[in-house]
Order: sequence, then C-alpha cells, then structure tokens
Amino acid sequence: MPGENLTRVEAEERAALVSDLEYDIALDLTRGPETFGSTTTIRFHGVPGATTFLDALTVEVETVRFNGRDLDAGVSDGVRIALPPLEAENELTVVATMRYSRTGEGLHRFVDPADEQVYLYTQLATTDARRVFACFEQPDLKGRYALEVTAPDGWDVRSNQPVASQEAVGDAGRWWRFERTEPLSTYLVALIAGPWVAHTDELTTSDGRTIPLGVLTRASLAPFIDPEEVFETTKGGFGFYEDAFGIPFPFAKYDQVTVPEYNWGAMENPGLVTFNEVYVFRSTPTEAQREQRAMVVLHELAHMWFGDLVTMRWWDDLWLNESFATFMSFLSTSETTRWTESWATFTTTEKNWGYEQDQLPSTHPIVAEIASVEDLAVNFDGITYAKGGSVLKQLVAYVGRREFFAGVASYLRENSWGNATLADLLQHVAAASGRDLQSWSAEWLETSGVNTLIPEVETDPRGVITRFVIKQAPAPVGDQDLRPHRLAVGLYQPDGEDGALVRVQREELDVAGERTDVPVLVGGKRPAIILLNDDDLAYAKVRLDPSSLAVAQDALSSVAAGLPRTLLWSAIWDMTRDGEASPSDFVRLVVAHLGAETSPTLRGTLLNQAVLAAEEYVDPAGRTAALETLGDGVLRLLAEAAPASDAQLQLARTFARVARTEQQLDALADLAGGAAEGLPLDPDLRWQLLTGLVVGGRAGEPEIAALLDVDATATGKESALRARAAIPTPEGKEAAWASLFESTDLTNAQVDATVRGLLRVQDPVLLQPFVERYFAGIAELWVDRSFAIADSVARGAYPRPLADEALATAARTWLDAHDEAPTPLRRLVAENLSRTERALTAQARDAS
Repeated sequence: MPGENLTRVEAEERAALVSDLEYDIALDLTRGPETFGSTTTIRFHGVPGATTFLDALTVEVETVRFNGRDLDAGVSDGVRIALPPLEAENELTVVATMRYSRTGEGLHRFVDPADEQVYLYTQLATTDARRVFACFEQPDLKGRYALEVTAPDGWDVRSNQPVASQEAVGDAGRWWRFERTEPLSTYLVALIAGPWVAHTDELTTSDGRTIPLGVLTRASLAPFIDPEEVFETTKGGFGFYEDAFGIPFPFAKYDQVTVPEYNWGAMENPGLVTFNEVYVFRSTPTEAQREQRAMVVLHELAHMWFGDLVTMRWWDDLWLNESFATFMSFLSTSETTRWTESWATFTTTEKNWGYEQDQLPSTHPIVAEIASVEDLAVNFDGITYAKGGSVLKQLVAYVGRREFFAGVASYLRENSWGNATLADLLQHVAAASGRDLQSWSAEWLETSGVNTLIPEVETDPRGVITRFVIKQAPAPVGDQDLRPHRLAVGLYQPDGEDGALVRVQREELDVAGERTDVPVLVGGKRPAIILLNDDDLAYAKVRLDPSSLAVAQDALSSVAAGLPRTLLWSAIWDMTRDGEASPSDFVRLVVAHLGAETSPTLRGTLLNQAVLAAEEYVDPAGRTAALETLGDGVLRLLAEAAPASDAQLQLARTFARVARTEQQLDALADLAGGAAEGLPLDPDLRWQLLTGLVVGGRAGEPEIAALLDVDATATGKESALRARAAIPTPEGKEAAWASLFESTDLTNAQVDATVRGLLRVQDPVLLQPFVERYFAGIAELWVDRSFAIADSVARGAYPRPLADEALATAARTWLDAHDEAPTPLRRLVAENLSRTERALTAQARDAS
C-alpha cells in the first residue's frame, strides 16, 4: 500500500520538523474478538508552517483533532494521517479502531485451545506500533508514553512501567493506568493483557533501588515454567552489566513473559521483555536448550542499556544493537552461569550462521544501507547478529577489554535516553583506548564477505618444519578485500595413555595480505594437527593442511578441549559445503565420532549437518545409501547412549527425522511405544516420533487425530498440522499447499508448522508439482499477506529437498522475469537459489 514503506529520506525530513513528543494512549480491549479502540493524544514541538504526517494502520479513524479543531476524515488513508501546517506547540488526538493481529505483528490475540482463555501481547518492532496507536513511527523520534487500558476484569495487564492506579469499570471491566515512561522509541512500547500466571522475585540495583522481577506465562503452560533458573540467570546478568557499563539498571521493573505464536526469539521491550514459548520446556530439554535460553535472557537484558537507554538513530545501525547484545550475552553467559564454555557454542551456532550468510548473494556490509523499512524487513540475519558479534569480539581483543568497556560506558552516559550512531560509539572507544578505529571500521564494518585462511607447511625428511605460510584468499562472494586478522595458531599432539590430542604450543600473530610468513614455527617438529584461528579470535574460514586433515578425520573424538574440537569440525563442514570434501564422507565421519561427543550443542549441530548433507549434498545416485547409513548409525548410537541422557534424547529426535528403511521404521515404532529405557515420551517427542512414522508411511490421519485428542493444546494443534502436511501422498501435500497459498485461516505459528511439514519427504519427487506453482504464486502472496506470513511461506515452501538443476533453473527464470519485484522477495528467492546451487556443487564433488 502506498505510504506503508517509510523511507530514510522521509524519516530525516520528519525528524527535522517535530520534537519533544509526549503521548497519552488509551486502549479499549473490551470490544470483542476482532477490533479494539485506540485513542492517542500527542503533544509535540513543531516547525511553524511545516507539514508532515502521522503513521496509523487503522480499520477506521473516527476523529482527528489537531490544535483544537477537527480535521476532515480524508486526512487518513488507513496508513498515514496528513497533518495541516504545524504550530510551535501542537496537540493531536486520533480516535481510531484497530484490528487484532493473528500474525504476530501489532497487538496479537490468542485463544488458548486448552482452556479458551484469551491472551494479548504486542510485538511492535520494527514498525508495527502504528498497528496499535497513532505515532511518528521511527526510532529517532522518541516519546514519553502514558498508557491506560480498559480490559476484562480478572486479567493481568502490564506495560513498560509499573501500574500507577486501577479501578473497576462497569460490570466486568477494569481500567489500568501506568506511570509515564522516560523517552522511548515507538517500537519499544509494550503491553500484555490476559489471565497470565506470574512468579515474582526482586533484586537490588547498584544504586540501591529495589527492582521487582516477574516471570509470566499463560495458565496452561504454568506447570512447565521453571522461574528459579530464569531469575538466577537474570540476577547474574544484572550485576555483570551494571559493572561492565558503569550505569545502574535504567528502568523501574523487569518482567519476562513467554508469549504464544511469536515470530521472534525474544524482544527487548524495556521492563517487559517478551520471549518465544519454545523457552518454556513442556517436554524434557537438553542442556543445549537450557544454555540457549540463558543466552537469550542475557541478550535481551543487555539491550536495556544498549538499544533501549541508548537507541540507534536509524535502522542502518540495527546491527549495532543486535551484535552488541549477542557479544554481551555470550560473554556474560561464560562468566556468570554454569555454561562456562559458551564461546564454543558461539563458534558452533552463531559464527557458522554468519559464515553461511556471508556467502549468500545477499551478503552485505555489517553497516548495511537501509533506504526504507522494506529493506530492513529481511535484514535480521546472520550478518546483523553473528558476524557483527564476531567482529565486536575482535574489536575487544584489538583495543583491550578494559578500554572497550570504558568507551561503552562513556557512550551510554553521554547519550542516555537519546539516539546515537556507530560513529558515536567508535569515537568513545577510540578515546578510551587511544586507537584510531577509522581503518578498522572501513575494513570490517563497511565491506562484505568472509576470507579463507589456508596453511602452507613444508617439512624436511625428519618432520621438522622448514616453511610455514598463512595464505589468505578473497571472499568467494562480496568484496575482494584481504583484511587484517589477529589470530592464534595451535599445535596439537597426542598426550597421555589415552592419546588425547592436546595443545602443546600456541602462537598469536597478525595476518595481513595474501601471504604471511610464520617464522616462529620454523625449526620445530611438525605436530599431529596444526589449527589456524585457535581460540576462535578471527572472523575467517580456515582450512586444514592435508596432513592435519587426515589426522583430524581419524582422531576428532580424541581432541580433549571443546573449542578446538568445534573448530576442527567447523573447518571440515565448511570444506563439505564448499564442494572441497565429500558429503558422503562427512556423514560417515559424524557417525564414526559422534558417540564420544560430550557437548550437547556440538552434537546437535553435527546431527543437523549430517541430515542436510545426506538429504541434499550427497550425489543423488548415492543418496539412499547415505541416508540409510545415517539412519543405521544414529540408531546404533541411540542404543549405546546412556538412558535419560542428553545424547539419548538428541539421537531419538534425529532418528525420527531420518528413519526410512523397514527395519529403521520398525525401530521408530518401538521407540514410540516406549521401548527405550529412560527416553521421556513427553508430548513434543511423541509428535516427533509420530511425524517420522507418517513420513515413512507407517501412520496417518487416524494416529494424528488420536494424539491430538491427548494433546489438544496450541502446540499440539501446530504439531498436528506439521504431521498432516508430512503425509507422503499427493493429496496430503496438496492440502498443505492449499492451506498456505489459497487460505488465510492459519495463524503465523500454524503457517510455520505447515511449511515445515510440507518439505518432510523421503521421496522429493512428491514436491515436483509445486515448483511451477511456487514461482507462480509468491509475488501475489507477497502483496496480499502480511510480511510475517509472506516471509515464512516464501522461505519455507520453496521445494528445497529437490535440490536439482530444474529447481535452480526455475529460480533463475523467475529472477530474470521479476526485476521489479519487492527487494526483500527478490532477496529471498536469490538466497533459495544460492542454496540449491551450493547443493549442486556438493553433489558434483560427491559424484567425483
């Protein structure tokens, strides 16, 4: 719709015209299941005589009153409200009807099928505050908000600030008023309303204030929440961040709420953080899942200072918000929780995500050019979070930890309650460290792509190193710059009776240009393994020399420390993705070494990589054999795993994904029947096992309906949709496809579940009829549906398991014919094509 896509130019022009905003917002949540009332009064300074506009995505605008006079209804087009010439002091009131969301955007309304209770929550980032109240929707127009809400009696209503007062209204309502906020960007305003179940605690800040803490969830999930662990993580983070930033917690309370049908992992609303319900473990979690939750809790807490207290001026600095919180969450997890090896998790998850994203055709500099909010929509990616976090870790090593945090503290103090830019931060860090950061910024933040570092080692007949060079290759995609790196080289040798590989020498050095000599290693005995980027200091792909690769393939499970073992696996996987190593060999390597792996995060990552390799990267002629090898290997490891262990649970989940032979499906049916000692057959695992049986043709609609009768929850209904979409018949796939492209009945969470089931196939031929239909339907879908739905379908319904040249050709043809398609949609199609082309490269390597 015209006007819905705010441009940077428009935002800059508007920011020059209005300032000192104060909002009074009144929401009426008692009107029924479709719409709610929204009355907004804004008082602000203006440039006399200038004209501008307000953002408001409305069902109907009843009244627009500006400086004492009512404006004609035509000033609103349902997206923007055009304002008459401004005065120096202005007061604007908009009375409107807004629509509840079923897509996780704006004010989302959820009816819990377990008890028919209604829950509401806001998700306003990045530009969905206008779905709830009329506003100047851009991050640098901060305002002070006073919110009042009329809601059904018996509900708990919460916002960013504490409740100022409440009273009964009518026969079945209650009116709530909240204290006015300090200046916040529109996207950080937050509200929840419903019969939430709350657990409470409190802490004392460094300046002596008592901060109430809350952990809230909906009633049907209340038995599964473990608030003690969340509070413990939160309290550790509070102390860590107050000390690191030198500023006491800047808000008056801290509630953490898990909300249903959430599009994101979490959102840093000040004083009222919202989390995806995947962090409520209604089924047995692995230690990796608990660690992930701790890191998300600490990520959002870091935003209270970096993002909320000080906010980016425009969305091109989104990366700074997210990268900083990512870096801080791993740092604080490693130093304040029991997950002291979280930097190995960072390498396994975040950094590999960054490397993969940085090799797609959509790669971009960390400091991305965001011309409009449409450009922003798909920029919550591995560059923004993972690469940015990696580069910040480099920056801390470059300037020194004490100096870095001194600069951050100075930046936060100077810009509190305002907006700032990357240049502002670098100025403060440079002043604290005495280092010029302009060249660092240009090399790392303003270019794209990831370099590859390759060791070249020569030895004499005695095995003594006579030459050691680190070669740097330009990025395969993106800018061709050869960047400077600070890294360590680790030398590993067998040690002790068990022959464990341990580090016997470490040399830290700077790498620059195409070739860097390492004379310090010349004259020493060649070790069993030479590992570039030991300790994971640099952001770069690394290769192993042939001798180290051969030893690693035999002895991966003998590497004693978690981080170097992770780095070796990462190097081998990257070679596999790049078509330099056989995907079939990678599958066999995982099966051979996984039984000895002790890290739940690395174990889970390797299992996922092995599944991807077997399903898409292996030569089609050998794919059935590779999948059977993987299934047999996982089943064997499952039988060997300790009862009730993380390994047993992770292997059972993966086996449900890969079981395909008659013997494997027999074993899967036995698991579903409770044959494995210690395996917790709780609801989520039951659905995973059943879906595996459905994909294998051993179960269908009767079994799905029966399990849904037992688990008639929101998660159960989503799991049933996933299982039904996985039914391996043309009719089953057609029904799933129609529900995505021809119906608007599904919520955002139900769409996501359906696309996940749609692509679950043993025989990808089932998806061939949808190639043409996918490319025929996505442009219209993008226009007709909300971003959350369109993005999920465009990503998820792409028939990726086919991974053949016909699919790649269809994607190229669509891109050639749709030059004028929205930029985010073209980006998603190009990324899908790139992944298929990578699979084809890997298949060719496997065939050779």
